[in-house]
Amino acid sequence: MAIDRWLLEQHRLGLHPPTLRFYCWQPIAISLGFHQKRYPEAWQNLSWCGQTVELVRRPSGGRAVLHQGDLTYAVVASGFTGSRMQAYQEICAFLIEGWRSLGVELTYGEAGRGYIHSPNCFGTATGADLVTPNGIKLIGSAQLRLGTAILQHGSMRLAPDLKLFRQVFGTEMSDCPLPTSDRVIEALTQAAQICFGIRLQTNPLTQAEWQDISTYQTQYELTL
Repeated sequence: MAIDRWLLEQHRLGLHPPTLRFYCWQPIAISLGFHQKRYPEAWQNLSWCGQTVELVRRPSGGRAVLHQGDLTYAVVASGFTGSRMQAYQEICAFLIEGWRSLGVELTYGEAGRGYIHSPNCFGTATGADLVTPNGIKLIGSAQLRLGTAILQHGSMRLAPDLKLFRQVFGTEMSDCPLPTSDRVIEALTQAAQICFGIRLQTNPLTQAEWQDISTYQTQYELTL
């Protein structure tokens, strides 16, 4: 989360180009929306396969997401015009096209503001989220804006542990076979290049950047 927030700030300052990231979580964790204050006390004592389930805070809004068996994407860019929802849809275009190439059609959710009463991000699907034809929420997304720069990131459910999900949120999760993370990353990378008219280059973070991010994490209190 600190990396995403740092990349947004660097881009806002003109020090870093637009960025597309894909990543998984190790150890697994529950990420809370930046303004999410309430969550079950039991979440502070969860474990899975002998590992503690960590609690972290996202720089973006929204509800809690269980990061186990999922793939996270992050887009940092600027130059979007129109409303917040229009920016969501402009960015989500590559997600829709990429998943279509994998044989999965996605449309936007239709839930209203009632989602704020649930701690579970995947409990409802708003207009910023993407669902399958049978109504399963596949991708939940959230945004943070700094001036004209936007961070949009989200979680894609690929191979979740249904028992752990039920333990965390007290509800069942629909199971459906999905491609591996490698196939999804390849498809979405190709779609992003086509939709945004760009050519992506891989640029690992330098040691100095890692040190800067570590300081940034403490400064913006992205952990609980």
